[in-house]
Amino acid sequence: MVAGAGTGPGTTTTARDVVDILRQVKDPEVPVLDIVEMGIVRRAVVEEGRIIVDVTPTYSGCPAMKVIEEGITSTLLEQGFGPVEVRTVLHPPWTTDWMTDDAREKLREYGIAPPGPVEQFTPIQFSRTVRAVSCPFCGSGDTETRSTFGSTACKSMHYCNACHQPFEHFKPH
Repeated sequence: MVAGAGTGPGTTTTARDVVDILRQVKDPEVPVLDIVEMGIVRRAVVEEGRIIVDVTPTYSGCPAMKVIEEGITSTLLEQGFGPVEVRTVLHPPWTTDWMTDDAREKLREYGIAPPGPVEQFTPIQFSRTVRAVSCPFCGSGDTETRSTFGSTACKSMHYCNACHQPFEHFKPH
């Protein structure tokens, strides 16, 4: 996707400047997180008056990606940058290990249990080891899975037996 025409606000603009600006773009499904701390932004390049941003979806076919791409483009254009090209990069696939520690804490404060580390699969492993998910409200590990899918495919629904609160868990992958 390429949008805009012209150049950025200055010739000294760096990729780091672009990434800092992209912190304004929130994840439409979890608005307390920005796309940089989510690990969705893979790379930003400032090249001959244009900006190229590589992004990786959290899930293949993630419906939020169109909104995220539009957010990247509009945010950079509003800051005076252009043209802007947003490219989707699928390899290697996104993993929750790319989320920052701050993002995990923001998820917990928002009421979503953050993901733990991703478990590596071996060729003979047929399922993941199920680990207890701590309640983001009271911290109890006495929780149960109610549904493997929550409001989006990247989350699951849980219930805390200690404080009796339902909550979502951002699944590690």
